[in-house]
Amino acid sequence: MSRRQESEQLKKCVEYFRQNSVWEKVLNGFFEKYASYGRFSGSVRVQSLSPEELEELEGFFGKSFHRQKSVTISAEKFQKVLENSRYKGLAPEEILESYFGKALCSKQEERILKAQKQQELLLRMSSEYEGTPAQVELEYFMQMLKGNSREDFEELEQQLKLSAEIFNKLPYRKTQKIYLAVFAAMVTGNPHAFDQGTVGGRLLYQIIQRNLELRNLIIGQIETFPAYKRQRSFLAAGILLDDVSNSVMLYRVEAVKKDGDMHSGVAGFQKEQDILQIPLGVITDWKEVRCLQQKILIVENPSVFAMLCGKEEYSCMCMNGQPRLASLMLLDLLAESGTTVYYSGDLDPEGLLIAQKLADYYKGTFYFWHMESEDYEQCRSSEVISDRRMKSLDKITDARLIPVVDQIKKYKTAGYQERLFIS
Repeated sequence: MSRRQESEQLKKCVEYFRQNSVWEKVLNGFFEKYASYGRFSGSVRVQSLSPEELEELEGFFGKSFHRQKSVTISAEKFQKVLENSRYKGLAPEEILESYFGKALCSKQEERILKAQKQQELLLRMSSEYEGTPAQVELEYFMQMLKGNSREDFEELEQQLKLSAEIFNKLPYRKTQKIYLAVFAAMVTGNPHAFDQGTVGGRLLYQIIQRNLELRNLIIGQIETFPAYKRQRSFLAAGILLDDVSNSVMLYRVEAVKKDGDMHSGVAGFQKEQDILQIPLGVITDWKEVRCLQQKILIVENPSVFAMLCGKEEYSCMCMNGQPRLASLMLLDLLAESGTTVYYSGDLDPEGLLIAQKLADYYKGTFYFWHMESEDYEQCRSSEVISDRRMKSLDKITDARLIPVVDQIKKYKTAGYQERLFIS
């Protein structure tokens, strides 16, 4: 038989098998068996057969499958029937390849080919990124991406290139701090490419963690504020998350920058005795914060803060609710300078929990201020605290707060800072 005749015969054979849906099931089963065994062997079980599909199998194999819901077909039986048909001389392997339009390949062969392609990719990428920080990390990135279940080779190549670009362009390398969206746009053209919860966002965080590891920087989990580990990690790489709203309000403080110079802007506000709001990006450039008499009053509420700034001869700070990373970093600076903190917050479950966390976090001398039982009596409102919120009081273990906790449990109403007259 000539090559042309053989080609025509194969074409007609495939056309025959395409005429009935049952052969899709049978041939797909043998295709998968080949991937497992590396040869045409094994048996395929075909289930949920329609009457038409059963009739087709009966005609091909010359055997009755009457009322059967499933049929098991061995490779040996299939090949034997094929040899006795008008398609004699065609190998089952070439039929499978022509039917599915792709070459047969065992799983072992696939693994070898995949490893070869990945090695070739590494060599190409190593040449492309020669002399850059990413060059020596390409193999690590490859293993990391494979661990992320990258099965598609083209996608793996794209992600490997993206990993190298991220690693090389981390802003800290140029002693810069860049907003996350700006960094994403710079690397990918899409400002949302690295948003939290996205594939790109997870990849960026993995690369940042690797970078910190190489620099021997340990960003430990802050037990009292665990959510800030991610922000601190990004910041160490020069990337700011939500810098505009991540700020702190201050009054009558001085700041020393990392280069040893006084921050002239802060000094100006201190001289004028005006309130200033400092974003996280500015605080990261400070190495010291100085307060009047080495004391600072810290409050939760902005309106109380504003009132204090006009009356107290102390430095003041406002947390404005739940502490952000800017507040925690400022607390670190205050502790390093030996500043004594006096903290006052709302006398309700949430306010007391914040107060306790801050006391646990601060590494220096920390006092609760206007958070006694008599203060609660003065600022107690008529707002009833729900049972669910009341249960949070059981988490208060600081002995200094227990008296006011007992009072709140007694009256089940909240006390607010604004109702206190702080002279």
